[in-house]
Amino acid sequence: MAQRDYYEVLGVARDASEDEIKRAYRKMALQNHPDHNPDNPEAEQRFKEAAEAYEVLRDPERRARYDQFGHAGVGNNGDFGGFGSAEDIFAHFGDIFGDMFGFSMGGGTRRGGPRPTAGADLRYNLNISFAQAAKGDEITLSLPKHVVCAECRGSGAAPGSKAETCRHCGGSGQVRRTQGFFQIAMPCPVCHGSGRVIVKPCPRCKGEGVVTDTRELVVRVPAGVDTGTRLRVRGEGEPGEHGGPPGDLYVVLTVEADKRWRREGQDLLYTQEIGFVEAALGHRVDVPGLDGPLPLEIPRGVQSGTLLRLAGEGMPYPGRQARGDLLVEVRVLTPTRLSKEQEDLLRQFAAAGEKTPLAKVKKAAKKIGKAMGLD
Repeated sequence: MAQRDYYEVLGVARDASEDEIKRAYRKMALQNHPDHNPDNPEAEQRFKEAAEAYEVLRDPERRARYDQFGHAGVGNNGDFGGFGSAEDIFAHFGDIFGDMFGFSMGGGTRRGGPRPTAGADLRYNLNISFAQAAKGDEITLSLPKHVVCAECRGSGAAPGSKAETCRHCGGSGQVRRTQGFFQIAMPCPVCHGSGRVIVKPCPRCKGEGVVTDTRELVVRVPAGVDTGTRLRVRGEGEPGEHGGPPGDLYVVLTVEADKRWRREGQDLLYTQEIGFVEAALGHRVDVPGLDGPLPLEIPRGVQSGTLLRLAGEGMPYPGRQARGDLLVEVRVLTPTRLSKEQEDLLRQFAAAGEKTPLAKVKKAAKKIGKAMGLD
């Protein structure tokens, strides 16, 4: 029986791209799958022809020889490329079906045992003081953590022994279950997907390959962090499985509040209370800063609620030289209890503002302030 043209078998043009050939083969394989066409020798024949065609056309070198010399150039003489059964085809092209659909479509099994899996990430909640957030710090943490068992080196088997290949799944870590026309790969219930069975478990880790240990870890907290900041420590999470890399540790910060300042981003807000005489005449005060007291000139005639800015005296920006600002909110206090003398002086002050020059008004204000104990 004469062999059909491979391009005709897959229904593609001779200049078809690699992706077009791959898609055509998937379509043909699904249409003529043995589970989809039981007891249909013609469908099985088309299935094998498609596999043979794809085996040649997916390889650039073999495709070039086929284009030049035909079937003679690739050495196939009607034996379907060495595929004796549908199971052989699935085993050979497992990447096509498994990667496309996420399940196994025949007798092929996953080779090489379970794949390496990265370890899980861990989270640690850390409370720090406002001063630590402002200045930065190095904090030592004592963390419970799973580490690779030193006695069995993570194999789970007792020293002098080793894990055996799971007989139930043949070491693939998977078993197949038929659903409709397809066979879905499921984790092996005996080895739980590892492909191995530990006959003699390690006495220290009980066959788990990991043990719980307490490790001390130094975490560097940069200056300027805020609540919710996440610090990533690479490789300090759970160990990986089957040779996979460890996960990471995420330290999530909560910064305690400070009684002196309110924080808005990298800016700090401080409330400075003054009397109404100081507000009228102006005043010099010291306000608390991150690095010590800071002098502040309050201008005369300042109103309650005014914000005075001390640039660059706020919280640092993490990883930068710049800092936020310190904002001082002026709050003018009005006395609630006055003696008769103080009331008389205030009346004189009010009258002086209407009848006398400014110098006399200032003199009256100072006199009032002295009477009130504000001088």
